[in-house]
Amino acid sequence: MSEELKRQAAAAALEYVEDGMKLGIGTGSTARHFIELLGEKVAGGMKVIGVPTSEQTAELCRKVGVPLTTLEETPELDLTVDGADEIDPQMRLIKGGGGALLREKIVASASSDMIVIADKSKLVQTLGAFPLPIEVMPFGLGSTMIALEKTCRAYGLSGTLSQRKNADGTNFLTDGQHYIIDATFGRISDVNGLDVALRAIPGVVETGLFIGIASKAVVAGSDGIEVHSPSA
Repeated sequence: MSEELKRQAAAAALEYVEDGMKLGIGTGSTARHFIELLGEKVAGGMKVIGVPTSEQTAELCRKVGVPLTTLEETPELDLTVDGADEIDPQMRLIKGGGGALLREKIVASASSDMIVIADKSKLVQTLGAFPLPIEVMPFGLGSTMIALEKTCRAYGLSGTLSQRKNADGTNFLTDGQHYIIDATFGRISDVNGLDVALRAIPGVVETGLFIGIASKAVVAGSDGIEVHSPSA
């Protein structure tokens, strides 16, 4: 059921894509549906060009015939469409479950608009049940971990900080050759403050908190499609 809902959300988001657009194209299971549907539109004559947020996305785009560019060649985009792991009422997101959070944030920030596609299970009142991905440099990891623990404590957050691993037990590496620390908090009371504090730590490259970036969420549920905008 969830995959079908993801596809419905992707199809609804495709209605916002206009001929000639420069698109940021997200990573993950929901974005995969969007790419496949976009490929069908391109095959039917729609002209778009996309900037992929991961090597995985680039590969799928090439497979379905979506033309690609880079941010170096096309530094300003019209729209990014991407999934999310959690969405709160202010349209703040947790992203990075797929490990592409840095590129996803760079691409989304280069876009005039960002549409999030998701099924209804991703809507939450308070961010934090999904582990927050924090992208870090491999150099000085021990020191960075200590600083992360101190910062989390200062924000009243207790929980585990675990380095993401591959299925074979090796360290997970992002496309940028960084590590990811997954922080399990349960609830994050001060989302904006925590994001600033974490990104101020030397060794932290980026966090999976997307604040003030998404302009709307297209959400599929058993009762149909809902379009959410940030609440005040």
